[in-house]
Order: sequence, then structure tokens, then C-alpha cells
Amino acid sequence: MTTNPPQVRLAAHIAFEGVGKSFASAEGQVHALQDVSFDIRHGEIFGIIGRSGAGKSTLLRTINALELATEGSVRVQDVNPAELDEDGLVALRRRIGMIFQHFNLLSAKTVRENIALPLRISGARPGQIYHRVNELLALVGLLDKADKYPAQLSGGQKQRVGIARALVHSPQVLLCDEATSALDPETTQSILGLLRDIHRRLGLTIVMITHDMTVIRAICDRVMVLDQGRVQEIGDVWKVFGSPSSAGTRALLQPLQQGLPIELAAQLQKAPSELAPRALLGIRYEGQQQGVALQALKVLGDDAQLLHGGLDRLRGHSLGQIVVSVPAAGLPGADLLRIATGADQLEILGYVGNH
Repeated sequence: MTTNPPQVRLAAHIAFEGVGKSFASAEGQVHALQDVSFDIRHGEIFGIIGRSGAGKSTLLRTINALELATEGSVRVQDVNPAELDEDGLVALRRRIGMIFQHFNLLSAKTVRENIALPLRISGARPGQIYHRVNELLALVGLLDKADKYPAQLSGGQKQRVGIARALVHSPQVLLCDEATSALDPETTQSILGLLRDIHRRLGLTIVMITHDMTVIRAICDRVMVLDQGRVQEIGDVWKVFGSPSSAGTRALLQPLQQGLPIELAAQLQKAPSELAPRALLGIRYEGQQQGVALQALKVLGDDAQLLHGGLDRLRGHSLGQIVVSVPAAGLPGADLLRIATGADQLEILGYVGNH
């Protein structure tokens, strides 16, 4: 008799328990967060995504007590920031670095001086400051920019300075507040690559908020979707991308979906005919660990034509959709085809002419 091994539950680094946050306004109480409960694990890259106004920034700022919850609690390694005195908050914030969308650099100070500022404020010795700043300049690839001013840097270089400054006290947690939103796509990929490298080297817990699903896909282990201050869903990135359970998540994913090309959609008919003798199949895969076996697609026959779509590889799982044209005559039902092809979903999209 065999027994299953016990499930290992990774310890929570940050825990939200029934968190609510309300603000007074001219129109009355505004509920920015409502009954938010979830955990962020030690050493993971965790994404929080939602539309503008969803409450992402408010939620992120409760971690280092820049905002205090009006209901529930936030705990960082079992410490509630709301219960700390001023000295306790200072100590906590040194363990939590933060980078911002618009960099927040002091224009009158050099790169070296911007990075060194938190150390100077904390009373570190000049020799310690010089050594630590040089370490961080090397880490973010800016040793040759140490004596430049922010106005002399590109957007990506400014964000690298912001990252170095956030790491100056060797934090255990790094908060990223829309850290790539002000950057072009190429620079965004460079910054995400740097964050991945920092995560690998230092083992930090990284919490990112963004409205961009491509950022989540590129770097995060798990993701939580926030809408109107409430949790919509949470899970491994590949699961949420492959099979979103909420309408809000599906809307956020829509720009990444490979919709049916316009010219094919215009030809679709509801039933087969002499002018539309071929069925168009949408075959969707939502997390195949071993990829998609081409042998399984042979069930579609020698006359099958791949017309559109593709698969993506995400955290070791294959996700995506292919659109295939096959003869409509003698076509098995969609359920049988789904099983035969190993698909997670298979739909007969309609009927078209020969291609």
C-alpha cells in the first residue's frame, strides 16, 4: 500500500487577512479595498494586476505602512506594521525596498549620491557607504554612470538607479509600483531581466503591481487579479493565463489573445454547404506539461490545414490555441475530437470554403 507524501505548504512572507481600506471624500466613503485575503510566499515573484483605480497601489503601500488598513490586518513575517512604533516602522521599512514608476530621483544629486542617500540618513560610515554603493552600481550595471546626474540618463538607467537605491539596506522584500509603466517595450524587458537576475542572486520576495499582463507573464510566479478593491482570482501564472475564471481577468488577457483573423471570420458560416465544405476548429491547450504531441493531431486526417494560432511556453506549461481547417464530411463531435487531440478545449468555430 502506497501513501501520498504530505503536501508542503510554503510559508507566507506577507499575509493579508480581511484587509479593507476606506477614504473619506466629498461623495462619502470610498472603499479602495474590501475584504482582501491572500498570502505571498517567501522568495516568490508575486504579481498584482488590475485596471486603473482597482486599488493596486493602495494594497501595495499597506505592506510598508505607507497606507494603513481600516479593516483587517497585514502581516510581514508575522509582524503587523500598524502595531509598530516609529522606530519599529523605520526598521521594517529598511527590510522592504520600493521602486516607483517615475523613479523619484533627486535631480541635483549624482547617481552615487542618490543611491547613498538612505545610508547617509541612517548614519552609515563613509567607507561603508562607498563600498555598498559600488556593489549596487555593479549589480545594476551602472559603474560608469556613478558621477552622472539624472538628467543625463535614459529612462531605463534612471530605473536602475531606483532599483539600486531600493536595495541599499539589503531588504528581504522588494515592492515594485508600476516599475516599467514609463518605459518603452525594449527597456521594459531589460528591467524585467535585471529584476529576475536580482531575484536569482539575492532570493528576495518581489511584489509587483501592474496593469500589463505581459509583465506578469514575463516574470511572475503567481498573480492576483484585483478589481474594484476585491480579489477576483489568484493562482499560478500559467493557470490564470490558461484558464481565467473571472470576467475581469479575461478582459485583461484579451490583448494577448490570438483572435481569429478578420478575413477568416468574415467567411464563417454556421453550417456546412457546397461553398463551405470545411470545418474550422479552435483547439485550445491550457497547461500541457509535455507540450502538444503532433501524433495526436493526426486524428484530424491528412487533409487538415493549420491556418492560425500558436503555443506559448510559460513556467514549464504549453498554453495557446491553434485553428485548423478539416473536411466537414464525417467530422466527429467536438467532444470526441477534444479527447483524441489531447486538447483542453475544442470548438467548431464554423464552416468555410477551401483554402
